[in-house]
Amino acid sequence: MAADRRPSEVFVSRRNILFGAGALVWTGLLGRLAQLQLLDGEELREKAADNEVRFDLDPPSRGRILDRFGLPLADHRQAGRIAIIREQAGDMDTVLAEISKTVDLSPERREAITRRARNQAAFLQTEVARELTYEEFARLSIHAAQLPGVVVEIGDTRSYPRGRDFAHVLGYVARASQKDINALTLNALDLTTAERRLLDEIEYGEWDHHAAIDRAIRGDQTDIRRNQLANRWSDVASEVNRLYKHPDMRTGRSGVEATCNSWLTGTRGARAVVTNAAGRIIERVPDADRATVPGKDVALTIDSELQRAAINRFGDETGACVVIDVESGDVLALVSTPAFDPNDFVNGISQADYDLLRNNPDSPLYHKAFDGVYPPGSTFKMVVATAALEAGVVSPTERIRCNGRYRLGRRTWSCWKKEGHGPVNLHEALKGSCDTYFYEISRRTGVDKIADVARRFGFGRSWSHLGLTGGARGVVPDPAWKEANRGEPWQQGETLNYGIGQGFLTSTPLQLATMTAQLARGGRPSVPQMLGIGPQFSIERGEEATLDEEIIAMMQRGMYGVTSEGGGTALRSGDLGLGGPRMAGKTGTAQVRYISQAERRSGVIKNEDLERRLRDHALFVGYAPHDDPKLAISVIVEHGGSGSRAAGPVARDIMAEALRLDSRREPSWQRLAGRPSLGDAGSDRG
Repeated sequence: MAADRRPSEVFVSRRNILFGAGALVWTGLLGRLAQLQLLDGEELREKAADNEVRFDLDPPSRGRILDRFGLPLADHRQAGRIAIIREQAGDMDTVLAEISKTVDLSPERREAITRRARNQAAFLQTEVARELTYEEFARLSIHAAQLPGVVVEIGDTRSYPRGRDFAHVLGYVARASQKDINALTLNALDLTTAERRLLDEIEYGEWDHHAAIDRAIRGDQTDIRRNQLANRWSDVASEVNRLYKHPDMRTGRSGVEATCNSWLTGTRGARAVVTNAAGRIIERVPDADRATVPGKDVALTIDSELQRAAINRFGDETGACVVIDVESGDVLALVSTPAFDPNDFVNGISQADYDLLRNNPDSPLYHKAFDGVYPPGSTFKMVVATAALEAGVVSPTERIRCNGRYRLGRRTWSCWKKEGHGPVNLHEALKGSCDTYFYEISRRTGVDKIADVARRFGFGRSWSHLGLTGGARGVVPDPAWKEANRGEPWQQGETLNYGIGQGFLTSTPLQLATMTAQLARGGRPSVPQMLGIGPQFSIERGEEATLDEEIIAMMQRGMYGVTSEGGGTALRSGDLGLGGPRMAGKTGTAQVRYISQAERRSGVIKNEDLERRLRDHALFVGYAPHDDPKLAISVIVEHGGSGSRAAGPVARDIMAEALRLDSRREPSWQRLAGRPSLGDAGSDRG
């Protein structure tokens, strides 16, 4: 009976049971230890090493874009963001559902995040949300510890502190599309000319580089160059893809951001982190980091205060303005209005918001100063007069009678002044902008000579070296152009339209500014510049040439007459209100609609009586001071009606502000020439 057992026997029995159990436990532990140490030791040591320290990609900080005096136009600000690493997160739907308790994520947004995550490598971060509020960031930081694969951190966001003022100049950045990544890969390959030809042969132009590589290798297994190129492409593509899929990376899409993208981007580094077995970061190991090389700053010649003043002066009007330093060619203002806010594009603009911009009749996405083409109207008359004097078909003193009409064959051309100007010489014709005078001298001069002089004034040039995307050339028409583009011969009546800056002739506001700078320089060519520090692009060679100084002096006197002598079409615009300096200039009106002969006989409808889209464009070009030119300007007010009433006063006020601010004084980057970055250069303006 158990009750009759002695205490010593009970003790021994229990001791043996405990010893046996302990022996089994220790045997299991020792066996497992032996397995881990002897059998699986090497594999586990490698895995432990991999898990212990991980190098996370550290994207470079993008270089800033600064104005003439060191003020930031494109910079960075820090903002909270949340991302998911798919290979660690497990079920994406579950994780996103948890995040949605803090951050508003619509079902469509969750689906897009999941799709983007599946379309890239599993170890890369997929951004879920950016611009987190303080409360969102704090709550998610706490909950992230229970959410595998979720990264909550502070990241850099591209910022444009002056918003719309520089939208068309700077452009904007956005997440890299696959097309962007392919193009970046191609640029990073640094190919020779022969390799580029080979690249074309293996159809990289399709941008499906994996298929192209496969075809290339299958097509010629013995061609070492093909294989080497394919391998280089694959390696570089992998690196570029990994970098530009990082949530903080952006690429330039237009403007300076795009053309100077390589200069601004920098070189990636890596951050060393200690992780646990689940991949969760435990701590940083700063001593083991691989340093990033930040992108280099770009400095522009533009004065941001003048740019803003010019935009404000336009008010609700739409159009463009260019201000150039006559001697250096520095572009001090390059305005296109209205504009968009580039900050809206950094993290992706909604389709609805983009459609509003794209469908806006005032074209805020359109860079009017650089891409816009307009008939130059009467601002072109100095070109025609120069051509006529060079050709010797008119003398400065010859008078041509204007009775308000000019007849050629069975057609009649009208002067803007219905009753006519009477007999006028060159100076009076420029001052009063007599159309009849210019019909006659253009007929005498001929289209080919006018086109030749126009090209020597810089018309037909895109000035692509400025570092901007796009760039219209406009049209400098001649008989060969018309035959090639219209399949028709040139008509003499078209030469008359040419003589007053109408017809097929089109130009950009930038071309009008460079023409005016050349006039102000006594006929010496003017080459615009906009990049102070940054990559330097080769200048497209044109037909620029120094024009006859005596002829140009006559143009200058005529332009002074426009703004400062009785009968001038812009007397209100000559006085800059600065107690001395006056501006010389020329008005222009570019016809938008066709005016029939019947309407001319019954009376042309006034601009103010037309709906806005049918009103004439108003133009003005000028330079100041008139007796010692420092600055040249061109202004176009779309549908402004009259150059003298709409564009001239705008140009006067902007020119006065440029002189008051002394925008052409020595820029910050000139004193720092040779340095790769302006660092923390501040404004020089006192």
